[in-house]
Amino acid sequence: MARKHYSEKFRRDAVELYESTPGATVRGIAADLGVERGTLRGWLTTYGTGRKTAADGRATQSPLKPRQGPVVTEDGPESVEAKVARLEAENAALRSERAKLTTEREILRQAAKYFGRGDELVSRFQFVADHLDAYPVKWLCDLLEIACSSFYAWRKAAPTRARREESDAVLAQRIREIHDEDRTCGAPRITAELNDGVPPQERVNHKRVARVMAEHGIVGYRRRRRVITTIPEPADEKVADLVKRDFTAPAPNQKYVGDITYLPLADGTNLYLATVIDCYSRRLAGWAIADHMRTELVTEALTNAQLTRGSLAGAIFHSDHGSVYTSRDFAKHCNKLGVTQSMGAVGTSADNALAESFNATLKREVLQDDRCWPDAVTCQREVFGWLVRYNMRRRHSWCGYLSPVNYENRYSATLLTAA
Repeated sequence: MARKHYSEKFRRDAVELYESTPGATVRGIAADLGVERGTLRGWLTTYGTGRKTAADGRATQSPLKPRQGPVVTEDGPESVEAKVARLEAENAALRSERAKLTTEREILRQAAKYFGRGDELVSRFQFVADHLDAYPVKWLCDLLEIACSSFYAWRKAAPTRARREESDAVLAQRIREIHDEDRTCGAPRITAELNDGVPPQERVNHKRVARVMAEHGIVGYRRRRRVITTIPEPADEKVADLVKRDFTAPAPNQKYVGDITYLPLADGTNLYLATVIDCYSRRLAGWAIADHMRTELVTEALTNAQLTRGSLAGAIFHSDHGSVYTSRDFAKHCNKLGVTQSMGAVGTSADNALAESFNATLKREVLQDDRCWPDAVTCQREVFGWLVRYNMRRRHSWCGYLSPVNYENRYSATLLTAA
């Protein structure tokens, strides 16, 4: 930002700089000093000598100093003819300066239309390129405050930019095809899908995918409203917290988390989903859907997990303090399957964050902007389809953007290789 106050010495030094610099212009000196051209002209009027240095080093008259009395040259007093010639020259210089300022103002007015197109620097380059035939490049670059070398480098890179834009258009089409299949996908999962089975040298960077998606208006779904999905229930008996918010496991079938979430229907009723999620791979090992929240719902989900794994003996199952999880029937069922129960603190959703996150993801990606399913049949069909896709195809960030099943298969393959 320019200074508001200048000392008299600064003003006199500025005038001296203008008058002593060969070929100096008010515009150039004002830019060097960081002052307005009108300000410098005022100083020249007040402190100037009426002389300046021409480009060839000769002393000449300055058109910016008012004349008071006859001008005395090295050859004596100025003649009338010389005075007329000088005044005409000064007048011509002032007209030229005025015409130049008018042209510059018109150029800047036209350039202003370019500056609302996003990247301001690129817009300036583009303006210069579009007006090469009308004005000199150096003049345009100086007026728009860009370096000529930068403009020429930008212009030289035009073929490269064109090839990149063409490549981005092809990539955008591939992204759109993947996104049309699952509109909940964001840049990380789409990047993983694009790079699946592709040689390393041909893989696409996730930052480029995100940029192309943003440029073409392709976005994953984000739910903006917050819904409370579980209400803690007082426990009938104390069960230790064996997980302590560590939702990891060294291998499959060792540690599970589970929860119940409601699935709202248009008629005001709900279906309920009980889950059993493996902490190693985030795989949904078992689930059950019903129109009630009785203990049979969670025992069925755990039984289905047992059928998936073959055995749950020695595994830990972590839940909240919902009444069905603290019931004696569920405790007996866990003992029957060889499962050790674990529970977080009462009323603390963070102690079962993995299951809570799964429930939120399910509703966000299936319901999206809808508040409920139209009926129970549609609800069961859509939820079932998503759960199957979640296990088999949906790429999970925890699994390095593999699906949970493929993540477990890679673990099994590693064990076989080691053996």
